[in-house]
Amino acid sequence: HAAPVHWRQAYDLIHSMRYTASGCARDAPVDTMGCDVAGEAEGEDKNKRFSILISLMLSSQTKDLVTHTAVSNLRSALRGLNASALSSASPSLIQESINKVGFWRRKAGYIHATALICRDKYGGDVPRTLGELLELPGVGRKMGYLMLGSGWGLNVGIGVDVHVHRISNRLGWHDPPTKTPEQTRINLESWLPHDLHQKINHLLVGFGQTICTPVKPRCPECSLSTIEGLCPSS
Repeated sequence: HAAPVHWRQAYDLIHSMRYTASGCARDAPVDTMGCDVAGEAEGEDKNKRFSILISLMLSSQTKDLVTHTAVSNLRSALRGLNASALSSASPSLIQESINKVGFWRRKAGYIHATALICRDKYGGDVPRTLGELLELPGVGRKMGYLMLGSGWGLNVGIGVDVHVHRISNRLGWHDPPTKTPEQTRINLESWLPHDLHQKINHLLVGFGQTICTPVKPRCPECSLSTIEGLCPSS
């Protein structure tokens, strides 16, 4: 697909709102409680990666603060969040730690099974290919791409969540509009420069949490609304 007209100008303005000291979209929940910071409390790299994976698995249909709290609860209960400790934990301990996240019962089973696989097959580490990640219970393509980017530094695909899907459509970046996150990923990857693939998720998630919200977006505060044609929705 051809790149949308003025996409770069819109991207740069959103980047400025997100990451400059006076930006109206800075300090979003994802910046301090997102999945990519979930491993900072762990010492070993493999445990950092495992924490990121567990955070991603718990984050589906759950706000960052709730996910962050659940990961912290698990880490405290297990005295360190790693594959060995989680695989040996009782179902009740896991459920009690994460019972505020969406679909917590199902996710408790997923993360326990994943911990066993990571312990037994990967030496306590996390797989580093998309195919292997997709074999883990409860892990989809979005989680896989984000895991590879945040945990392994591999730029193999764009992690498209509800914010990226919604905002890129709101900006008119898809013609025709995409109906699913997977359609959004395929279209974005066809024209967005490769070096931005790992950056767009964090950028748009924070923008969607602070300014371009699903309901009652704060358009008067948004830099895009001051330039005609950058946001058809404003």
